[in-house]
Amino acid sequence: MRTIGRRISRLATIVVAAVLTVSLASCGQATVDNRTEISVWSWEPSMGEVIRRFEKANPDIRVEWTNISGYENLNTAIQDGYGTPDVAQIEYYALPQYEVSGQLLDLTDRTGSDYASFFTLGTWSSVQLAGRVYALPMDSGPMGFFYNEDVFQQAGVDATQIKTWNDYYEAAKKLKQIGAYIAADSGDGSFYDAMIWLAGGQPFHTSPDGKTVTIDLDHDTGTQLFTEFWQKMIDEGLVDTTSATWSERWKRRVGTGAIASVFSGAWMPSMLLSNVPGASGLWRVAPMPTYDGQPTNAESGGSALAVLQLTRKPDAAYRFVDFVTHDAQGISARVAGGAFPADYDTLNSGEFLDKTTITNDRGVEIPYFGGQKFNRVLSEAAEDVSVGYQYLPFEVYARNDFKSTVGKAYEWASSKQAYEQREMEVDMGMKDEKGKPLESLDRPGKKVSLEHGLATWQKDLKEYGFNQGFTIK
Repeated sequence: MRTIGRRISRLATIVVAAVLTVSLASCGQATVDNRTEISVWSWEPSMGEVIRRFEKANPDIRVEWTNISGYENLNTAIQDGYGTPDVAQIEYYALPQYEVSGQLLDLTDRTGSDYASFFTLGTWSSVQLAGRVYALPMDSGPMGFFYNEDVFQQAGVDATQIKTWNDYYEAAKKLKQIGAYIAADSGDGSFYDAMIWLAGGQPFHTSPDGKTVTIDLDHDTGTQLFTEFWQKMIDEGLVDTTSATWSERWKRRVGTGAIASVFSGAWMPSMLLSNVPGASGLWRVAPMPTYDGQPTNAESGGSALAVLQLTRKPDAAYRFVDFVTHDAQGISARVAGGAFPADYDTLNSGEFLDKTTITNDRGVEIPYFGGQKFNRVLSEAAEDVSVGYQYLPFEVYARNDFKSTVGKAYEWASSKQAYEQREMEVDMGMKDEKGKPLESLDRPGKKVSLEHGLATWQKDLKEYGFNQGFTIK
């Protein structure tokens, strides 16, 4: 019996060892991944689904996605010479700065003859420099007036009847009475540029050869119109100057209705769902109010996918860019997630125009705009975009510098708002968390106006442009 027991025990040991050997071998085989890996930097909320579709259609490529926005990290990686992604999402305003400095791969010879007619005219021209193609369009950003219908109704305001800036101003005063701001702006250069464009302004011009740059913020009519209007809004405390767009504070205040509307590009639906999911069903979109009520529009944002010059995998990288922007599978995934497309076929399709839901990252369709056919409003807005506005060839620097120049006016306004709020609390006899009477804050110093900030910004831009080798006028 002992002999039989020992044989059984030995046999069991052999079997277990064999199973472990097979299992380990299988695990070893599973860890071997011979696919080409590319890295992608993008803030597109639907990118996860796009990558799943791409990898299924392209089993020889694996995509490593980093959800990132802004250009500080990209600039640092380029300067260091390592750590750059193979593919990066870059806004149209920023493309010239990277094109001119030779950071983007020339894609001209990789694109087909149909691409010029596939993409909308404005987006296709935005990815070119001197007739060469350096990126493929992802989306576009005709502006829309996104608003929380519930909050506007509480204030007794019909947002669909806001046609002029004065209508908007009157609505802002009514919203303030119920404790809501109509807008938040803590000093965002992209927003300011878009509103100047909306007002018909053209403060920046670059010569066809790219060597001469004109900067005229102090005399441009559109710049002056918007600056005067926005200063009035800020002076009367109708704009939340303490909540930077996309900050956690901004998300909370938009979610609670304390910030009741946003002027933004047509890509905003996907970003609202991603960042403020709790407000689903409450929001709507309407055409932009204009200075005089006449239909016109501007672009805010909009971006493309580019292949970095430093990539060691240009073919795989381009295949991904082409799938995201030119393949029906990639485009439909982003549109389902709320993106605003850059191709004519999608823009003109009934499925897109009649869409009433946005698909979240779990594949659930959300009626974020309460059943509204929001794409119809945004498509009509795209038809009203005026032409002729130009970005600076060093726009990334310009928008960073905006914060430290014009931004001073917002900082002063925030200090003033905080001071006035505290004075009201002191007069009411309110106490701090320790039960002590609240004390007054320091008075804000001498007023810093938007006009003063723009003068400083213009001076900085001219100096920077000159130092970069441009002829400045």
